[in-house]
Amino acid sequence: MNSFAEHFLHVDMDAFFVEVERLYDPSLRGQAVVVGGLGNRGVVSSASYEARAHGVRSAMPIVEARRRAPHARFVASSMGRYGEVSEQVFETLRGVTPTMERLSVDEAFLDISGLRRHFDTALDVAREIRARIRSEVGIPASVGLATRKFISKLASEDAKPDGIHLVRAGEELAYLHPMPLRKLWGVGQATFAALEALGATTIGHVAQIDVEILRARLGPSLGQHLWQLSRGIDERSVTPGGGAKSVSVESTFATDVVGVESLERELLRLSDRLAGRLRRAGVRGRTVEIKVRYATFETVSRSVTPPNAVRRTHEIWQHGKELLAKLDIGNQPIRLLGIGVAQVGDAAAAEQLTLDTPVVRAADDAAELVRERFGDTSIMPASILGSEDRDRS
Repeated sequence: MNSFAEHFLHVDMDAFFVEVERLYDPSLRGQAVVVGGLGNRGVVSSASYEARAHGVRSAMPIVEARRRAPHARFVASSMGRYGEVSEQVFETLRGVTPTMERLSVDEAFLDISGLRRHFDTALDVAREIRARIRSEVGIPASVGLATRKFISKLASEDAKPDGIHLVRAGEELAYLHPMPLRKLWGVGQATFAALEALGATTIGHVAQIDVEILRARLGPSLGQHLWQLSRGIDERSVTPGGGAKSVSVESTFATDVVGVESLERELLRLSDRLAGRLRRAGVRGRTVEIKVRYATFETVSRSVTPPNAVRRTHEIWQHGKELLAKLDIGNQPIRLLGIGVAQVGDAAAAEQLTLDTPVVRAADDAAELVRERFGDTSIMPASILGSEDRDRS
């Protein structure tokens, strides 16, 4: 039997923000801990497993978390610390194998097939990884192993907290098929409703539906994708060094913002900040996305992929305004607004010109020169001068 058949690993830190805070304050260990914005309008960024036992979860309003776990220790987010510890974790992983695909601040895929001469089994590699992260960084990690990339991610969820879950070769479908629909990558609210209408409640049910029916109901690409995943088919490999696939900014407002004009002004401010990040990174994005959270905490998002990749304030803002208009917000109060770009690539990529492009580009390029010399706040769109930067992140 091939002891390295399960060569895809998904490594995920357990309650990462909480565990980083515990590194700096050992008195938090063993306690119910909630990390996030501490004001009345803040939300939970991370909760320890002790706090989760009382119903606290990420993205919950902080006031609700206090109600459910009044005894918990509440800690303000320390994003600088999280970035530092994240780099330590990934440096540790690179010490095991360079074939690593970083997904976020606290998770990554690894392909360990090249380590078969150094370890007896893939399981031994997983044990070594967890031991190194614990000794070199000081925080727990969970690891999933499988023969397929997406199954290893599901396995790491089952490994939590602080464990290992191995899905052995030949047992993939027995593992997958009893799982609920939402475990499949790509199943959002609308897709879930469509699959439910077809009588599916588990991944196994999806595997039994004719692929042409799925393609007709969900679209050719998504239908084919879900049919393949439901049958354990995933030909993707680990892609090292991909870097960030998206860049975004958002604001949680101190008081709800009402009215399209005010929201567009806030969107312009955010677009300008986003453009600055893209400029410094030397990249542009193919897809523009916005996120809106209502006062009721309902969160919606919209995206568009324009003909050209974007990186300048004006072009980001224009696409963002169009997406905002499609939501028909009216006078509904908004507590959070965000904008970002996905499918990020080199800013030097070719750009198709439009009639207004030379003028807009000239203005943006001039503004960029000023910012490079005098800093990001040295020049900004006139309509947002004097507006309060209310980003709480």
